[in-house]
Amino acid sequence: MSYTGAAPRRRLAQGRLEVSAIGLGCMGMSEFYGPAEEAESVATIQRALDLGIDFLDTANIYGMGRNETLIGRFLKGRSDRERFFVATKLGRHPRPGWPANFTREAVRQHTEDSLRRLQVEALDLTQTHCIPREQMASGEVFEYLRELKREGKIKAFGASVETMDEALLCLEQDELSSLQVIFNVFRQKPIDVLFDRARARQVALIVRLPLASGLLGGHLTRDAVFAEKDHRHFNRDGQYFNVGETFAGLPFERGVELADAIKALVPGGMTMAQFALRWCLDYDAVTTVIPGAKRPEQARQNAAASELPRLPAGLHSQLRRFYDDEVAPLIRGPY
Repeated sequence: MSYTGAAPRRRLAQGRLEVSAIGLGCMGMSEFYGPAEEAESVATIQRALDLGIDFLDTANIYGMGRNETLIGRFLKGRSDRERFFVATKLGRHPRPGWPANFTREAVRQHTEDSLRRLQVEALDLTQTHCIPREQMASGEVFEYLRELKREGKIKAFGASVETMDEALLCLEQDELSSLQVIFNVFRQKPIDVLFDRARARQVALIVRLPLASGLLGGHLTRDAVFAEKDHRHFNRDGQYFNVGETFAGLPFERGVELADAIKALVPGGMTMAQFALRWCLDYDAVTTVIPGAKRPEQARQNAAASELPRLPAGLHSQLRRFYDDEVAPLIRGPY
């Protein structure tokens, strides 16, 4: 599908601000999906912005701060800077590391560091970055974020989580603006557990990994080889962090087989990746979907998905049955 227009927009939860329904996940620009060239990363951000994508997702750990620096340098001095919404995260940086990351001093320092790298006076959104459940339960880190919000250091705060139990726990926090969750054709649990509750609390849902680490892009084969620094190489079975962050928690070979099984369901006029993104966007509880992109053409293809028509109800039902029968029993790790 050819696409040159502006991305459709959705309301960002409690505020009046609207953001693009398709955002740009910037993690892949920091070698989590293999080598990344800065010039190409800049070109990709520019292409995304040209297409009306104005929601950029980063974190202080991506490239150990280099990703935030790249975005800050790119946006610095733009006359339209206020158009763009940059969401970052804190909590996983190795300095000082766990559990010291969750003290008032560390939360404040990490916030100041992000402000400096992004070259702004206030962060649009900062999110706890898949922190330990006991830290979510204590609520102290959220109180520190409320303090920073009152001081004008951050405009809003949210939580990036790995399980629905964690999502529901964070929903209890006053002033929580957003939840970032894994949601895709292979991870449908949020539909039943989270969507209605988040909508009732007016909490935005930011969808990460909509393509299940590339499985739902439709191009991976069982014998695919990934770069050494690509998380699909070093975390395939959850060796370094939650297995659900890689291939939706599915064993890779079975994930390829499952993706191949649904290729025949993709409607004409769209790629499999666009089909997977459109599936996510069909749920109105979703605020924005943040597929990664490392090249300008990927950004263009992703943006095009938001212009596609909704998928037929019958196809949604068919994909739900496929998930229940074939996919859900294979998902590993907390979910």
